[in-house]
Amino acid sequence: MRRAVRLKTLQSQLGALEITRSVGRVTRVQGGILQVTGLDHIARIGDRAEVSCRDGKVLKGEVIQLTPEGITLLPDAAVDGVAMADRVVLTRGGTIAPDSSWVGRIIDPDGNPLDGAPVISGALARPLRCAPPAAATRKPMGARLNTGHIVFDTMLPIVRGQRVGLFAGSGVGKTSLMGEFAKRITADIVVIAMIGERGREVRHFVDSVLGPEGRARTIVVAATSDQSPLMRRRCAWTAMAVAEHFRDQGLSVLFLADSITRFAEAHREVAVAAGEAPVLRGFPPTTAHLIMSLCERAGPGSDTQGDITAVFSVLVAGSDMDEPIADILRGVLDGHVVLDRSIAERGRFPAVDVLRSVSRSLPAAATDEENKTIAQIRKYFSTYAQNQMMISAGLYTQGTDNEIDQAIQLFSPLDEAMAVAHDQDPAHSFDQIRLILRRTGRASNTKKAPMPMARQSS
Repeated sequence: MRRAVRLKTLQSQLGALEITRSVGRVTRVQGGILQVTGLDHIARIGDRAEVSCRDGKVLKGEVIQLTPEGITLLPDAAVDGVAMADRVVLTRGGTIAPDSSWVGRIIDPDGNPLDGAPVISGALARPLRCAPPAAATRKPMGARLNTGHIVFDTMLPIVRGQRVGLFAGSGVGKTSLMGEFAKRITADIVVIAMIGERGREVRHFVDSVLGPEGRARTIVVAATSDQSPLMRRRCAWTAMAVAEHFRDQGLSVLFLADSITRFAEAHREVAVAAGEAPVLRGFPPTTAHLIMSLCERAGPGSDTQGDITAVFSVLVAGSDMDEPIADILRGVLDGHVVLDRSIAERGRFPAVDVLRSVSRSLPAAATDEENKTIAQIRKYFSTYAQNQMMISAGLYTQGTDNEIDQAIQLFSPLDEAMAVAHDQDPAHSFDQIRLILRRTGRASNTKKAPMPMARQSS
């Protein structure tokens, strides 16, 4: 069976070979971009190209602009060594051929191995950018997934085919939470896009955060921060194409992207080089469509396909949830989770701000009884948050207001429960929450102080 697959792969590669190739020449090098003539009659936006320098160096790049004078090429690396009239040929990139042997591997956006072992390409090449399944044929979101965290099993459920945004500043535990998702959330295959990450962090994430258990079902696509914006942008597209490959086989795929902010920043570099104006608070106008197109490719497939459950992380500077990337994502996703620095600083992980987070899988993802429990907990958290300043300053007297008394009694045990991880199903998480409500409620009733008597006016 494996031999037949390899033969089919070889046939596909041989069929893609070109007998003749058009050659262009470099006519200008300016600001890190190259002007090339001789290829404008066959080049397309997004095509890949190779520049053969006179010192033997081969520089790869992408076509970002077409003009009557020629094409504009943005290289993947520095243009050192490029000279006038250097030879340029198109390589017709923009595709990837995933294979089931990639599971457990680390690859780059071009499908090359980053872990030292050879990679076998699949028999079918897929475009990096393609349309999502037709809206009228897509299945509804599926059943609730086991996440292994009480906060997500109860307050913020994740269901099959849901797309969730993870909003956090740097150093708040975002990457660790993504690793927990990769190990714990129910899925057949996990595909992780590490976009613009530090090189050291890639190895640390795979070895320490994922570990052997998580890596056994995971494909990691990585483009580090030192690589060109083309590679960083292509990282998200390659990872999504890999996820679609397994979705089309009927599998349930978990897609994790860290982070969409760096994806948008890479696109900004490419778009500005192509002549776009950064008018959207520093981002070009095509940014919104780029992000929406990527997100729409995730989600439930058609009746014959599986689904892609996606978690997109967003770096929010200064916890500004209204910055452009966060604002765009909130409008297209099926929920958002906010990680708060103040919660992390008091030692609770994951540092999820329950009141600012929303799962649009509710109320359908929970029973009537579970929805009542969720509403009750949100009410306690909200009451405590509204009166926190007065409580912390010692200005509140117990017994003055029954709802505030209950919120004070329940806040600490419920807050601690939001950090609990376990290996049980979501029903177990709700049992733990109800147990807290019953125990703390009884203690509150026995310790309740009498209401102060109203002072009579003389």
